[in-house]
Amino acid sequence: MIPSEIIKKKRDGEELSTEELKFFIEGYLKGKVADYQVSAWCMAVYFKGMSPREIRDLVEIIGRSGKLLDLSDFDLPKVDKHSTGGVGDKTSITLVPLMASCGFLFPKLAGRGLGYTGGTIDKIESIPGFRTNLCLEDLKLALRRSGAIIAAQTEELAPADKKIYALRDVTATVDSIPLIVSSILGKKLAVGADAWVFDVKVGKGAFMKEMDKARELATFLISISKDLGKRVCAFITDMDQPLGNNVGNTIEVEEAIDTLKGKGPADLTELVLSLGSELSTLANKPLSREELYEKIVKGEALQKLADIIEAQGGDPRVLENYNLMPHAPYSFVIEADKAGFIESVDAEKIGLAVLSLGGGRKRKGKEIDRGVGIRLFKKRGDKVEKGEAIAEILYRSESSLAEALQFLKSAYSIGERCSIEGKLIYEKVL
Repeated sequence: MIPSEIIKKKRDGEELSTEELKFFIEGYLKGKVADYQVSAWCMAVYFKGMSPREIRDLVEIIGRSGKLLDLSDFDLPKVDKHSTGGVGDKTSITLVPLMASCGFLFPKLAGRGLGYTGGTIDKIESIPGFRTNLCLEDLKLALRRSGAIIAAQTEELAPADKKIYALRDVTATVDSIPLIVSSILGKKLAVGADAWVFDVKVGKGAFMKEMDKARELATFLISISKDLGKRVCAFITDMDQPLGNNVGNTIEVEEAIDTLKGKGPADLTELVLSLGSELSTLANKPLSREELYEKIVKGEALQKLADIIEAQGGDPRVLENYNLMPHAPYSFVIEADKAGFIESVDAEKIGLAVLSLGGGRKRKGKEIDRGVGIRLFKKRGDKVEKGEAIAEILYRSESSLAEALQFLKSAYSIGERCSIEGKLIYEKVL
């Protein structure tokens, strides 16, 4: 087979065989197919798409392109979760220990942030000493110690995905649904859990801005996952405004911990309990939202987070002393310019404000400032008086504050009437 012929075939909208896909991807890993050829193929997929059979084949090729995390010696129901990313989304840091405290094995591989959407790995690394780059042996050791991990993708697991994604990122082909699905599911397949739940974000601060595209992505994720023999469900959730009240690495970890103490924001708590209850049902060990919340009330979920932190080399004292994590030295409070009701809080603009503070990265590999961020005091539907504090910026330099202020002031819309509050969970896709 010839790589250029495979590219031409996809360019012309034809279906590639399993053998052709395998030859092309494995050839790329071995250096026999060039970067520019894979880039051309990605663009052809972007415009011509892939059939469900092609996507399923690509998932299996990516998932088996490296080693597999063998979980067969763990006698626990094995679960996993994926979010398509958003602003203020610290769900994994809360959900993973909660489910582990209920007796589920939760091997969570997460990513770093790029642009205004935050990454779980960047957030959890705010905890001093917390190791996310673990080899397979260390992953299994941490799982034995705590029943869960929150770790970065290793060089051993699904290496094809890591190489292909790097090209997608610089060739404007990230938002191709076939490539998104194969990337997400390829990594999930390599990890080996049996029950998966997907949190597909939609709205201003999400990758998918429109409901029809979010629904299309959720439907593909579900159908391909079922073809692979997995028990799955997807929720389509709101990302017009940020999730929770804190946006920024350290302060999002603080909010996740607060949630495990029973003091978290209502929307984050609701989403975690909804995802957790559904995941437990998929894993054939159904638990109600009330039963899950009981683990929070009793402190068992918080203790499990301490176990996870300790198993991965971190300092569990952060659970009671947030000052052990990095914090920006200065703060600036934004006040409402008029009385009324908050009509909207634009999640994308909040994310861009944190990015301008240095809390996110504009290109891969860039160092970020984990101490900066934004605390939201008011959100959609809240009443405000003129001069009342609606948000606080945590910053390190005057120049970054000035840029963040421009985004933040335009993110808030205040009206005269209380608008009906939007839904957090729009629908469930089975």
